[in-house]
Amino acid sequence: MKDEEIMRILRNENEEYKKLEEEHRRLDQSLDEMLKKKYLTPEEEVEKKKIQKQKLQYKDRMAQIIRDYNQGVRS
Repeated sequence: MKDEEIMRILRNENEEYKKLEEEHRRLDQSLDEMLKKKYLTPEEEVEKKKIQKQKLQYKDRMAQIIRDYNQGVRS
């Protein structure tokens, strides 16, 4: 089963995955807005790094859920 298929299933069946994906999208939008600025204050730079780190954590967790689902299907 392809990851896109699994992601579609998980959006409908797995509340944790759905919330992670929504939060990842929200953080992505915040980061896009931040990156539109020509200059970031030191505080904004810290916030940018924090957002990037959170996005990565959410993406890693979503990937783990996909792997777990895929292994469960193959068993």
